[in-house]
Amino acid sequence: MSEIRQQADGQVAALLAAQVGVDTASGQAQALFATRPGPPLWLLAEVTYRCPLHCVFCYNPTDFATHEQELDTASWLRVLREGRELGAVQCGFSGGEPLVRDDLEELIAEAHRLGYYTNLLTSGVGLTPERARSLKAAGLDHVQLSFQDSTREVNDFLSHTKTFALKHKVAELIKREGWPMVMNVVIHRLNIDHLDTIIALADELGAEYVELANSQYYSWALVNRDHLLPTRAQLAAADATTAAWRARIEARVAQGGRAMRLFFVVPDYHDGQPKKCMNGWGNVFLTITPDGTALPCHTARMLPGLSFPNVATSSVREIWYESEGFNRYRGTGWMKDPCTTCPDREKDLGGCRCQAYMLAGDPAAADPVCPKSAHHPVVQAAVAAAEAGEVPARPMVFRDRKNSLAMQTSASPAAVVSGS
Repeated sequence: MSEIRQQADGQVAALLAAQVGVDTASGQAQALFATRPGPPLWLLAEVTYRCPLHCVFCYNPTDFATHEQELDTASWLRVLREGRELGAVQCGFSGGEPLVRDDLEELIAEAHRLGYYTNLLTSGVGLTPERARSLKAAGLDHVQLSFQDSTREVNDFLSHTKTFALKHKVAELIKREGWPMVMNVVIHRLNIDHLDTIIALADELGAEYVELANSQYYSWALVNRDHLLPTRAQLAAADATTAAWRARIEARVAQGGRAMRLFFVVPDYHDGQPKKCMNGWGNVFLTITPDGTALPCHTARMLPGLSFPNVATSSVREIWYESEGFNRYRGTGWMKDPCTTCPDREKDLGGCRCQAYMLAGDPAAADPVCPKSAHHPVVQAAVAAAEAGEVPARPMVFRDRKNSLAMQTSASPAAVVSGS
């Protein structure tokens, strides 16, 4: 999960403290949340899986081509109202590319009317001056614009499109409309050595925030992991580059210059520390997929033995508080060893359930990035292969409908990873 999303989870958690009247770090709050979770503070409206880009690290499910149905406008408006009534305070509109929806302005206008803080997560494709003005009038609060690299060649290769020049124009448009801009760049082996020029590009474009989102290896990034996983030396150099830029920006601000915040998180595989999935399963984050399926994280639909509800047949309140899908991995009661006896179990909540399933074949297992996991050697082997510079046995698989359908013949997550 990206750091800027984790940061925002913390910000909206502060609003929860105001709603329930207690400090979320207090014993009173812990007792309250142990018996009943708080509301879904962050609602992610994945309004479509349609996208003009074909990124090799896309977090959309690899089987997106089998889920092509989309909620209509009236259904999305109802979801927004029910989410806000439940206590959600932040709403992100994403995809796919959300700008392919003709009703996006209507959805954002309703979210704004309801009192959400609204985010648009976009590739920039489709954001014309006319569309930008209409989104501004609808009340859109801020825009996250993705780049794949600071060079035209790598940017266009990784997305399998010619969009580099367009993204520059869109960045200028975002600033002209007065939106705060987050520039998002997924970082991996193929662009991490360009980090200095990536940050320089963000600075040139006037970004307020730069999300250097080290790739997390699920969905399409897992399929392409052998191409994308960086070496420890690359990560160390990237960390030093980020630190140098932070020092430069701090000195500039001290002289009255422009601020720019940088977010950089070491990927799980190298950090060796499992992270709370979306700040805790069913704790803060609620995703509604294009067809209306409700998920506690983007990729949870892959997990076997779980039935996730749909907004077509269940209210957001029923989904959040009563459904098996949202209750299965809440808290710590579901854990097995080594998690049950781990002193960090409340800190990391066992890590990512999807990663446990993809790498260990068991969604209730300890996240294999944890050294205590019996499946940690799987992670170590992947890191060792990256360190050795091994050439992957197969080419990268780009995110498109044809590849999505073809991969459904794979028997298991392990088969996808191994290339069998």
